[in-house]
Amino acid sequence: MMPSLTNAGRSRGDGAHGVRVRLIVLQVLVLSLIVTLFGRLWYLQIRQGDEFAKAATSNNVRNVVTPAVRGSILDDKGRPLVNNHTALVVSVSRTELETQADKGAKVLERLAGVLGMKPEDLKLKTRLCERNVPQPCWNGSPYQPIPVSQNATTEQALSIMEHREDFPGVNAEPAAVRGYPAPEGVNAASTLGYLSPVSDEELTKQKAAGKNDLQRSDQVGRSGLERTYDTDLRGKTGVTQLAVDNLGRVTGTVSETPATPGNHLVTSIDARIQAVAEQQLQEAILRARSTYDAGNTHKNFVADGGAVVVLDVKTGRVVAMASAPSYDPNVWVGGISKQNYETLTSPDSGMPLVPRAIQGQFAPGSIFKVISTSAAAENGYSLKANYPCPSGITVGGITFNNLESASYGDISLQRALEVSCNSVFYGLSYDMWLKQGGLKGTHHPMVDMARAYGLGSPTGIDIPGEVPGRIVDQGVRRAEWEKNKDTWCRLSNDPKTPSQEKIVYHENCLDGWQFRAGDAVNFAIGQGETLVTPLQMARVYAAIANGGTLWEPTIGKAIVTPDGKLVREIQPKEAGKLPVSPATMAYLQTALKSVSVNGTAARVFAGWPMDKLPIGAKTGTGSVQNKQSTSWFATEGGPADGPQYAIVMMVSQGGTGSGTSGPSVRKIYEALFGVDDKGQIDPSKAMLPAPPTALPQIKADGMVVPAASFTFDAPRPPAPDGGPGTSVVAAAPGAQPPERVAYRGGRFV
Repeated sequence: MMPSLTNAGRSRGDGAHGVRVRLIVLQVLVLSLIVTLFGRLWYLQIRQGDEFAKAATSNNVRNVVTPAVRGSILDDKGRPLVNNHTALVVSVSRTELETQADKGAKVLERLAGVLGMKPEDLKLKTRLCERNVPQPCWNGSPYQPIPVSQNATTEQALSIMEHREDFPGVNAEPAAVRGYPAPEGVNAASTLGYLSPVSDEELTKQKAAGKNDLQRSDQVGRSGLERTYDTDLRGKTGVTQLAVDNLGRVTGTVSETPATPGNHLVTSIDARIQAVAEQQLQEAILRARSTYDAGNTHKNFVADGGAVVVLDVKTGRVVAMASAPSYDPNVWVGGISKQNYETLTSPDSGMPLVPRAIQGQFAPGSIFKVISTSAAAENGYSLKANYPCPSGITVGGITFNNLESASYGDISLQRALEVSCNSVFYGLSYDMWLKQGGLKGTHHPMVDMARAYGLGSPTGIDIPGEVPGRIVDQGVRRAEWEKNKDTWCRLSNDPKTPSQEKIVYHENCLDGWQFRAGDAVNFAIGQGETLVTPLQMARVYAAIANGGTLWEPTIGKAIVTPDGKLVREIQPKEAGKLPVSPATMAYLQTALKSVSVNGTAARVFAGWPMDKLPIGAKTGTGSVQNKQSTSWFATEGGPADGPQYAIVMMVSQGGTGSGTSGPSVRKIYEALFGVDDKGQIDPSKAMLPAPPTALPQIKADGMVVPAASFTFDAPRPPAPDGGPGTSVVAAAPGAQPPERVAYRGGRFV
């Protein structure tokens, strides 16, 4: 059947209407797309145009960094402990190597042959430090020449430069390289520190802080003075902005900012005394190793390390500080190898990277007794009374003996220090413990005095890594018990725990928070859990010498620009006063000098001119479980009108203080004051009767005037022929013409 005309018309009308709707929708979509497109174009070109223009520009600009010449570290007379020497540096350009068909593989292979390196090692040095790429690698800009050797010989450099066609992209030229000139044979590695490349983490932190001080190619201080004064020493790197095309080819220079050299650090270290201290520490170690340990292991002493510290008692400045074993600081120059780093941190080599003067923690033994004496005197025990010195005392069922069980009857505290009678101090500490409530007590006067002398806390010396030592009292016991009791209780019931250890864990589980009578007795003679560093004990004896002032030990004295302008002086900082009366201080000073004449140090100072250069001393022999004893020798002394220095030496597993360390400490005093073996004083041979108060002057032409014969005027006006801020010095009356040392080419000559 055919559809009616009416239905057919309706159908055609509906179809036309649908077409119109679809066209309208399409037009709306097209219009929307056009509006969106124009809106996006406006956003990109108008709203964000400046930012994208900068980004586009930056994509065509590459930065080449010129490292700043790092400032030198000088001793108190201006002698360089660390400087920059000129060396032949071989560098490789990655951009030129990348243009070669083999990416420079053959060039690197030929270069490795000239430099005596493995081609694989050379390739590692020239790769970029990208994510998860370990050292060695290049951390700087890929457009910057990469140093691959910083100690090339003249023959190697000539071989490269005379055959340029064989070494495209390779250059050999003189450059400033960090060096350790070792004046007087000085090592001082642990004090000076070392450098290493800046890390990605440091760059990320810097960017987050909105700073731009570090560049990828920078070297930064990682330890010692290099780290503490890194910002002063580093200077400011120069940056040259190069324009490059889309293929990475340089088309021109956009801008150039020259590098600013770093400032110099003048220290309180005296190179000659430092050299003597290092030599005498080694002598003490060798002396111990040739001594038989008759009372303990029945072998010669191991003497596996040691430290010595020389402090100026009037300012707290460090005159010399040495640790053993040490190492050659030049191993860090140009990047340390994996093998060398493992050696520095290996127990088999004695872990020479550990600075024992500030990180070595040892039981102080009898040199601690000056603190026990201070506590007794300030807590009602008369300095005029006598105290029993039996061969030993029994506390809590345990007998605590004198060294070699010697008995001296009733003696004064001065005599107890002279002969180092342990039982006098045992008895005093036990009596104090009882008076404070025994197990119910909350503190102990000797512990309080030890903390007042600065033990148990860092001294604040201006090099990083110092440890606090360990001073144990009721509070420490309680805190440790709360932290460890669950573990101790579990181990005491564990069938796998050895029977002897079970007993200890069981006792600690039950009442490990208690400060027992035995703890108090051992504490009095610097034993038990008491741990100190050599620097801490040097500060203790310096405080006794100066009448009770604790100084923060410092090494840095001043920051000086390369042309001699004083940036700032680093003043000594007083850390506090000891809670000890002048009468007690005077008593201690007298007692220590008596130890050198009538006591355990008398053999060491036999024939010494005590009337002109009185020296106070205390010997110490620290007992260590399962090891040989620690040798300690602590002193203070100087001219008769007032002590000048405190010297403390420690030798780990080294035997007695008087036998091992004492003779070496005397040698250091002989060097300081010009005393010969017969006790005669020759002022002309005195290396440092007193530290210089003036600073060495670096002239605008790079010349150095030693500090010995000069003092700074105050205020410091411009020199007649100098610019604003030029330092002016005046010769001391009767001074000889000063020695002049040139500073040229990044080094002193």
